[in-house]
Amino acid sequence: MANAILVSGLIFLFGLAFSKILEKFKLPAVTSYLIAGVIMGPYVLNLVPVKLINLTTLVANVILSIVAFSLGRTFTKKQIETIGKAVMLISWGEVLGAFLLVSIVLYLAGMPLYTAILFGGIAPATAPAATIMVIREYRAKGIFTETLLGVVAIDDAWGIMVFALAESVAKVLVLPGVSGSIIIHSLILSLVHIVGALALGAVLGVLLALGSKLVKNETNILLLVFGFILLNTGLALHFNLSDLLANMALGAVLANIKSDQIYFNVLKRIDWPLYVYFFVLTGSSLEIPLLKHMGFFGLLYLISRPLGEYIGAFTGALIGKMEKKIRNYIGLGLVPQAGVALGLAILVRNEFQNTIAPAFLTTIVATTILYEVFGPLFTKYALQTTGEIYTG
Repeated sequence: MANAILVSGLIFLFGLAFSKILEKFKLPAVTSYLIAGVIMGPYVLNLVPVKLINLTTLVANVILSIVAFSLGRTFTKKQIETIGKAVMLISWGEVLGAFLLVSIVLYLAGMPLYTAILFGGIAPATAPAATIMVIREYRAKGIFTETLLGVVAIDDAWGIMVFALAESVAKVLVLPGVSGSIIIHSLILSLVHIVGALALGAVLGVLLALGSKLVKNETNILLLVFGFILLNTGLALHFNLSDLLANMALGAVLANIKSDQIYFNVLKRIDWPLYVYFFVLTGSSLEIPLLKHMGFFGLLYLISRPLGEYIGAFTGALIGKMEKKIRNYIGLGLVPQAGVALGLAILVRNEFQNTIAPAFLTTIVATTILYEVFGPLFTKYALQTTGEIYTG
């Protein structure tokens, strides 16, 4: 216990030190925290014990739930009227662009069709925590920022549905005794899970809005909001629903009932230390040696995924008649990839353990390391180029 507390203190101090050192090179803080974690991890200083690394999933659930809740306020009636159509078109374009380009490129390069489709199914997943942290760090504001927040809030929902379809098609192609009807069944099941998560969050959002009438000071509001976020997350995980979608719905319903932003701003009193802890711990848990096993197909995936996202997002913004700066740069804000992709890759490994190559999970883990470390740089560049980084 004492060792875990000691290392936790070092996690915050290393995170702070590296963010100060690397800000001289204009690196986003999230990238600095990940690098600090790598340095503290088993392949360099070996300061973080395994039992603490094993907490990464728990910490990730809490952090991503806060992120999803915060993103939910993007979906107010006013915001939807302003950017709703564009967000939908861009998110659809990004998901389809990543899926199609990755699948086609890998298949043409010689990968079995079912494996290429599975890679394509994972490609649309993004990392909202990394994106929102870069936005917070640079205090970015404007139509581009709001559009980006809306897209990262919802694209994982479409991504999960595309993955369900990809997984079903792959099963039909490779597993004996699996009929085409499983595609319809899997899609329906995926839709039920998505609707269930949104319904859970909506119900708790109404209850949270009602409960907010009973508390006045910021401390009690923080306890109420944080308690509902954890309750929502726990129920979603218990019923095998998406905790991200459930908390996004929780935030959206609350934002539409209560116009006061204090219910979201109050989380800023606790969330930044949690972000630091999460990203440093994530960095320490990265399997760095796997990078050398990424291989030719891994390199193709590394390149084709962000390219597909960019083309798809650009096309969606073009159809939605969005202004030039959104069309040209929205795809750059979608490069980070993290927990959702890893979770889907583990699911593939378990479902196709006798047919899928062991390198599948290794490739996703290796590319995720690179996306997570370098992706925030693209997000920062997009915010900077569109002129939405606060300079005061």
